[in-house]
Amino acid sequence: MTTTVPRVGITAVASCLPDRQVTTAELQAEVALASGLPLPAGMFAQATGIATRRVAASDEYASDLAIRAGREVLEQAGLDALDVDLLLFASASRDMAEPATAHVVQAALGGRAHALDVTNACNSFLNGIDLARSMILSGRARRALVVTGETPTRSMRPRLDGMRMARLAFAGYTFGDAGAAVLLEPVATGGILDVDAETHSQHWAVGGVFGGGSRHPRGDEHTYFTGDGHKLRGVFEKIGIGLVERVHHRTGLTWDDYARVLVHQVTLPYLDRFVEVAGVPVDKLEVTVAELGNMASASLGVQLARVRPGLHPGDKVLFLGLGGGVSLMTMVWEVS
Repeated sequence: MTTTVPRVGITAVASCLPDRQVTTAELQAEVALASGLPLPAGMFAQATGIATRRVAASDEYASDLAIRAGREVLEQAGLDALDVDLLLFASASRDMAEPATAHVVQAALGGRAHALDVTNACNSFLNGIDLARSMILSGRARRALVVTGETPTRSMRPRLDGMRMARLAFAGYTFGDAGAAVLLEPVATGGILDVDAETHSQHWAVGGVFGGGSRHPRGDEHTYFTGDGHKLRGVFEKIGIGLVERVHHRTGLTWDDYARVLVHQVTLPYLDRFVEVAGVPVDKLEVTVAELGNMASASLGVQLARVRPGLHPGDKVLFLGLGGGVSLMTMVWEVS
């Protein structure tokens, strides 16, 4: 008697971008004017490789971006929100400290699923997909909607008090806002074939938004992104390659076996360096960072939504997630 291994796959995907576009030149000019600092022309663009990014409107929240993407996913699948029994809002951004933003999303969609938030910096969305898959495999859910809404541009400092602050705040000027959503359910073929993660929590202080919790519950100073981009890059370079080699060894898949390789993107130079060190074929990538900036955990969701129309049953996609904390994650998905 043969045992059929259950499979869970991504059956629909969508993304959402705010309407407003801000060029990096405009951003630098605003920061320079507010700070009274003579920032060299083109400094932000040259350092990041980012030309533009999308920025949410003042009355547009993380939940709004997630709701728009979630509605599109349900429409693609021909489903109602009541057909979903697990809803995860998986994001580094949120509407408020309490309640979970998942409830805001669910109220707008009109569902009654088990709803909760999943937060792990830029790996939040990938972690959400993995958690949804696990709950379906365990029998806790039949169909899951995983959404993200990222508004990290709200953590960019509007002004700088000197070049020391500029160095600590600079990584925040890579950000762009976006939302994404995926539907997960049992599939007969394909599905998520492999998941791996590696965490090095001793590096948690390298970068982040440190306000809003019990350490710094109030005050603007800790609501802005602070971090050392060079240190963060060094950590990822040092520990990331082993994870990539591990997934190749465990699955037997090589770069040639993947139709696409989707990588979290912080800056263009950072992506170029990661590709060089990891050996990722450039033609497998979907480069979004120059046009949309660092969209935090929505980066992989936006990339997936863009490449999905060109994928066919049997095609394999490798996701490579990098997140503050520090965490790294890989996921192999085969199109059903």
